[in-house]
Amino acid sequence: MIKKYVFGKPFPTQATIKEIEACTDKLPYFETNGEGVFTLPLRENDIVYGLGEQVRGINKKGWHYVSWNYDNPNHQEDTRSLYGSHNFLLISGKAKFGVFFDYAGKTEFDIGYTHRNLLTVKAAKNDLAVYIITGNSEKEIVKQFRELIGKSYVPPLWAFGYGQSRWGYRSEQDIREVAAKCKAAGIPLDSIYLDIDYMERYKDFTVDKERFPHLKALTAEMKEQGIHLVPIIDAGVKIEDGYEVYEEGVKNNYFCKNEQGGDFVGAVWPGRVHFPDFLNPMARKWFGGKYAVLTELGIDGFWNDMNEPAIFYTEDRLAETCDKIGKLDLNSMGIYEYFGFTGMVAGLNGNEGDYYKFYHNVDGKKVNHAEVHNLYGMNMTRAAFEALQEISPDKRTLFFSRASYIGAHRYGGIWQGDNKSWWSHLLQAMQQLPALNMAGFLFVGSDTGGFGADATEDIMLRWLQYAVFTPLFRNHSADGTRRQEPYVFDNCAACAEMIKIRYCLIPYIYSEFLKAVHNDEMMFKPLAFDFADDDMAKRVEDQLLVGNELMIAPVYQQNAVGRYVYLPEEMMLVRMKSYDSTSTEILPKGHHYIDVALDELVFFIRKDKAIPFARPAENTEKADMDALTMLGYSDSVYTLYSDDGISPDTENALAVKEIK
Repeated sequence: MIKKYVFGKPFPTQATIKEIEACTDKLPYFETNGEGVFTLPLRENDIVYGLGEQVRGINKKGWHYVSWNYDNPNHQEDTRSLYGSHNFLLISGKAKFGVFFDYAGKTEFDIGYTHRNLLTVKAAKNDLAVYIITGNSEKEIVKQFRELIGKSYVPPLWAFGYGQSRWGYRSEQDIREVAAKCKAAGIPLDSIYLDIDYMERYKDFTVDKERFPHLKALTAEMKEQGIHLVPIIDAGVKIEDGYEVYEEGVKNNYFCKNEQGGDFVGAVWPGRVHFPDFLNPMARKWFGGKYAVLTELGIDGFWNDMNEPAIFYTEDRLAETCDKIGKLDLNSMGIYEYFGFTGMVAGLNGNEGDYYKFYHNVDGKKVNHAEVHNLYGMNMTRAAFEALQEISPDKRTLFFSRASYIGAHRYGGIWQGDNKSWWSHLLQAMQQLPALNMAGFLFVGSDTGGFGADATEDIMLRWLQYAVFTPLFRNHSADGTRRQEPYVFDNCAACAEMIKIRYCLIPYIYSEFLKAVHNDEMMFKPLAFDFADDDMAKRVEDQLLVGNELMIAPVYQQNAVGRYVYLPEEMMLVRMKSYDSTSTEILPKGHHYIDVALDELVFFIRKDKAIPFARPAENTEKADMDALTMLGYSDSVYTLYSDDGISPDTENALAVKEIK
């Protein structure tokens, strides 16, 4: 059952697709002060799931989180905000219910942080809708919420293949070199990503004619090899006379405004920029139509970035900071003055105060950006999704975004933001998956190997062994970091084998993804969701159920040669060093220490279940999805969901069959 409670005058976020009449009775479970603050007593054994893309574990108790889309690649345990805001919680205890705080501005979640047994939610304004969802189980509650917010986006099948990316592929020759080296090393490959280097001075919908003089021909050349090029699109539009996108945006008032009514100026990669007003339907249609510049070159996939929106600085704050620095006396600078100096410089990037300086046009009404901040990235991806339905109506286009809000899952996937080559970020990536699935985000994945910092061979292998199970499977790294394409490592062969196994698993991964989409279910679940009466299963934070048949328990610690695993039931342990080198062992319910070699993939098949397993292929185009064998318990039947991988009408394209 879903009940809706309205406070003040909520902004229409369009996070939900169902019209639900607001209740007039008292909000259950929570106390509220009428000023946007909601409190709920917590019992010691209550588990709090949710919040989508956030730090810390699967159980969110014990920290203070803030929903405020924020560009922070250096996030650690004390971080409060990340790239997405997903205000759904699931309380599992004596009381069992879900709650969605539909508010697009800053929202704080104090979950046992100030007082261990108290949950406090604080919206910046008391203008929000609160949805309470009750049911007999966690899965039933999630299913109702997913039905409320709408079906998840389905990308083309090729998007489930391996993708190679790096900020720093600066020329057509770089792209050809990546493709050639992957092929020579026996690494399957479906996509190569184009970061900001392909643009002319970082301007959206342009191509650098010196670095990429023949992008259309290059795109066709790569497609002949089964490889799709996927360029980045950023939110900020460079201020430059003669630049068509800038001039059209100014002429038609498609950019966000400052207090005085002029076009707001921030700064990101191109320098001084304006931000398209994605909450304005006409601006969305205009900006989305620009993707045709690249689809005409053969491009059929995009990733949207910098759309929190990220702001490196605003001119007034930069001028103020420079003025203060100029007044410093270097001869008498004490330690506190020094800290103030470094803080001023660090405080330029993503300064929260800058988001109160500009405005959107919503149905002719001036709306301060801070009140709708978390909707910006969602509506950028919506602009692209809706436009490409007209530009390329006969096929699916790959979309995923960095910033998001609940509702964005209908328009594209997300990657889990700029991370680091840190073992803690490998664990964090896994722990975010159930909460992201609850919020409708199914096409998700992390930057395999880590985006920032320097990846080592061991973290790459361990990350690959985890990421082979995530729908989005992309190796992405930052310019200036150590190269981390699989072929640069001494044990390239082991990396290649892990990626080959991914292609063997695609029939299962794609099938379970489609089931989660069409049945409004989760693809990644905590153990407790299927083993509700098992107290030990409720404590497990580093294992996940993947679909209905598998459990994964990745190794996420440096130098580890194995790990402890809890099995809530009898399971089949599967060991793979290559697609044709597999051993299995039946293990009873209980605690086990499992040896896991660095070049070995280990996962578990649940009792009396089996999965479809394909032969590896150079890419999804060459994969034979019909020549399947079964891996798991004998005499098991698997229900396979499939489609043609490209039809935009995913409901009618769906095929279901049972295989043994």
